[in-house]
Amino acid sequence: MGRDDQDESGRIPRLRLDELLEELRVRIDEVRGTRDRLTGLLEAVLSVGRGLDLSQVLREIVEAAVVLVDAEYGALGVIGDDKRLSEFLPVGITDDLRAQIGDLPSGHGLLGELIRHPAPLRLPELSEHAASAGFPAHHPPMHSFLGVPIRVGNEVFGNLYLTEKRGGAEFDGEDEAVLSTLAVAAGIAIENARLFEEIRLRARWQAASADFTGALLSGSSETQVLEMMLDRARQIAGAELGLVYLAEPGGSLRCAFALGRGAEQHLGVVLPGGRGTFAWAAMSSEGGLATTPDAAGDPRVTFKPERWKGCGPTVAVLVGERERMRGVLMLARGVGRPVFTGTETAPLSGFAGQAALALELAERRRDAEQMSLLADHDRIARDLHDLAIQRLFATGMTLQSAQRFVQHPEAAERLGRAIDDLDATIKIIRSTIFGLREHEAPGAPTGLRVRAVRAAEEATSALGFAPALRMEGLIDTDVPRPVADEAVAVLGEALANVARHARATRAEVSVVAQGGTLTVTVADDGVGIAQGTDVTRSGRRSGLRNMEERALKLGGELSVAQRAAGGTSLVWRVPLG
Repeated sequence: MGRDDQDESGRIPRLRLDELLEELRVRIDEVRGTRDRLTGLLEAVLSVGRGLDLSQVLREIVEAAVVLVDAEYGALGVIGDDKRLSEFLPVGITDDLRAQIGDLPSGHGLLGELIRHPAPLRLPELSEHAASAGFPAHHPPMHSFLGVPIRVGNEVFGNLYLTEKRGGAEFDGEDEAVLSTLAVAAGIAIENARLFEEIRLRARWQAASADFTGALLSGSSETQVLEMMLDRARQIAGAELGLVYLAEPGGSLRCAFALGRGAEQHLGVVLPGGRGTFAWAAMSSEGGLATTPDAAGDPRVTFKPERWKGCGPTVAVLVGERERMRGVLMLARGVGRPVFTGTETAPLSGFAGQAALALELAERRRDAEQMSLLADHDRIARDLHDLAIQRLFATGMTLQSAQRFVQHPEAAERLGRAIDDLDATIKIIRSTIFGLREHEAPGAPTGLRVRAVRAAEEATSALGFAPALRMEGLIDTDVPRPVADEAVAVLGEALANVARHARATRAEVSVVAQGGTLTVTVADDGVGIAQGTDVTRSGRRSGLRNMEERALKLGGELSVAQRAAGGTSLVWRVPLG
């Protein structure tokens, strides 16, 4: 009895000791696991907190979340202004599989549940939730689910989605606590990255504005400044397409500058002043700024909507004040690109104000140059009248009085021709004086000389440079008013064609009235025309057909030819008799 009882009592303490040791080992493993998890959480918080690039911060957040809760798949969804997912960053799915699945989710089904109810959600089987809508083709199977919202201040920035805890287990309360802690740290990191991005973005806009101010003060042309502004705006905003529409008399808008993908669809297009355009959306909005997530499908765009094919998120902002609008600046991203945020669009109004300043300074510079030119006209007219004509007239009188003393017939004939030439010269000078002083006679009909100068000046903005202008003959006295009207229309149309199609850097205009014929010539150094092309019959050249019809109506002709040195020469010739 003593030996059996003694053996039994000896085994019982040893069993209890083994159980206690095993329990102690399990607890030590749990503590070690908790310590390791806390260490991992701390490392993850420090990692995402160090980043300042927003896209990189978002990627690091979801990658850290997958490791911390031992999930096979993870994703971070960014909530847009429309309460749908504007961005979706998955982890654990290969690029090939992602391409097979197709479009990324936008926030329907179970993913939208956290958008509608921003609180942690833990499920052992996600397909059993009432909001679950199933998976698209090629999507890997997923069962366990854990989601938590990410808050930036009082705003729900997005959600973390984790699925398929490894080993077939379910996500537990500790996983939820760890992920919620990471979401708090992620919110702080995102806010810091946003502030840094906003500061960096404002600095880039301010640097660009300073460059434009320097260019304006240095005397750069309006065209150079606006093109530089548009290119910088496109780069800073990350836009594939940039447009500047300038206001024209009558309320219409003409696309004077276009850079980037699809620019040829917009350049030269004239928008009506009423509804049906994205420019009108900016003009009618409070603050003079309008955005859209999809320019190609925006219902407000009914005028030539095909121009916006391939364009997605777009912003339009007024150039200048609404009461003195100079134009509209537009920036467009490709389909599928992120929409323009308030942080991105906030500096645009000030930037567009710089464009308005460029146009204002260019206009003031042109006015000053015009006043200087008119002052020169006055001085030249006075000098011609007071000096040249008087001397020529005196010389003619002297020759006439001397003519009766010349006995040789041939000498007398030559002297008579000289007197006639002096009379013709006096008429030409008087015609020139009339043209120079015509601006001083309010209400008087404007002659062809002044109208030709104005037509050339008005084309300067569209061309990007001032065309050279030469005039010969008694333009204001020999050219009838109806013929002058047609000539001015032809000159304006010809210069407009150069601006739209030629891509020229120089243009020369001549208006010559000689030998009973008025000849208007417009030559440029642009791309020229294809050999053998009948431009006056081409459907794309209706402007040239109009000019030819004007010539034929007056008994004249129109010819268009390629220049030997490159470019195109247009000659419009009509009789004056």
